[in-house]
Amino acid sequence: MSTVRTGPQIGMLVQVVLLGGLATTVGLGVAGWLAGLTYGAVTCLALIRALRRTDSPRLGPADWVTMGRGLLVGAVTALIADALIAGRPAPTVVLVVLTGVALALDAVDGKVARRTGTVSGLGARFDMEVDSILVLMLSLYVAPSVGVWVLAIGLMRYAFLAASWVLPWMDAQLPPRYWRKVVAAVQGIVLAVAASQLLPAPVTLLVLLAALGLLVESFGRDVAWLWRRRLPRTVSPIVVATVPLRGRPLDRVEEPDLPPAPVLSLR
Repeated sequence: MSTVRTGPQIGMLVQVVLLGGLATTVGLGVAGWLAGLTYGAVTCLALIRALRRTDSPRLGPADWVTMGRGLLVGAVTALIADALIAGRPAPTVVLVVLTGVALALDAVDGKVARRTGTVSGLGARFDMEVDSILVLMLSLYVAPSVGVWVLAIGLMRYAFLAASWVLPWMDAQLPPRYWRKVVAAVQGIVLAVAASQLLPAPVTLLVLLAALGLLVESFGRDVAWLWRRRLPRTVSPIVVATVPLRGRPLDRVEEPDLPPAPVLSLR
């Protein structure tokens, strides 16, 4: 069996083992098991498909680090699903520790990719999806105690993605921007602090509002950049017909084919 297939499958097996460890230590109900297994299965299938589409021979070193982060996010997803759906009290310490390790590893996979020369679009996308799911799950967990508005933090990236399906000009590739990474990291850290309930409620509220403000600014800057560089509409060639003379068949004279509109490379 090729490495392309065994890599994601190994991750799925480790996910099951990790969920079993949670079940025997802090407890995990049916809702948690279903959420964790669903997350693991979707991640496994998505990775297999992505590796085949990109013709990648195997998971790179940085991808394995991201895989480890993803497994921790799967455990966090299971605990939060158990708390929200089954009403079981979430083990706050375990939840925060798993989140903290996942956030800390976020600073590792990029460095590993650069040092090993294995930077790839697949790895960057994998890393982004893991971050997005973690932020979404944490915002779901914090929302009952803070307010529904905090879900905007977790849903903003998916709203941006949905908009790119409707508006073609938003589907272009954005240039790398360090501030975008900083803002993304801030969201996870702030939500983890809010989940720990270490800060007074008013302070937690202010910190979350500040994080949301940074996120709106970052996404707003990206949308503005894409809008300014949207592609112009192509002009259809004009067809001119001559008047028939003395019963001769009608001649059609077309303008030469216009060259396609220049495509601005955003890569």
